[in-house]
Parts: sequence; C-alpha cells; structure tokens
Amino acid sequence: MGAVLIVEEAGYEAVEASNADEAIRILEADPTIRLVFTDIDMPGSMDGLKLAHYVRGRWPPIKLIVASGKSIFEEAALPTDARFFSKPYSERAIAAEIRSLLG
Repeated sequence: MGAVLIVEEAGYEAVEASNADEAIRILEADPTIRLVFTDIDMPGSMDGLKLAHYVRGRWPPIKLIVASGKSIFEEAALPTDARFFSKPYSERAIAAEIRSLLG
C-alpha cells in the first residue's frame, strides 16, 4: 500500500508530491496541511530527511513521519518530534500514528 492510501485509510485527505521541490511548493500554497509523510529516498534537490528538516524549520507545527528502507539509519538524524518507520512497515501502525498526531 502506498503512502497516499495509508493517509486516506486513516481518514485524511492526501496530497501527493513527486519530489521534495514539489512538496515545498504544495506546502507554500496550502496552509491547511498538517502532516508530511516522506521517504528518505526521494528525487529532487533534497532527500526526504532534508525535506523533513526544512519543513520543521519553516513550518514547525507540521507533523512529520519519515520512512526508510535503509538498514543503517540513526534516528538522531531526524528533526525534533519526527516519527520514524523502517520498511517494511505496518500500514496499520502508520495509520494509527497519523491519527495520534492529528487527533
């Protein structure tokens, strides 16, 4: 199941971005976005981890979920209050975390 479907299954509307640059443009245009769910490995001028740090610095209230299939990853590299899920992850666990973060 893809990230968009997980978000929708959790009961929320999802907006998909093909890379970090598009994600930033979407965030700039839509102030109602409350959560960013990103994979560390993504195309664009920055990876998902850099995107998460950028979002935390520019839009501190936005909740962050970061996923990765990399076996070597230090969670200390995450922005403050970001949640990390290693692949393969449980879709139910992600959906539950989204509901917990957004209330």
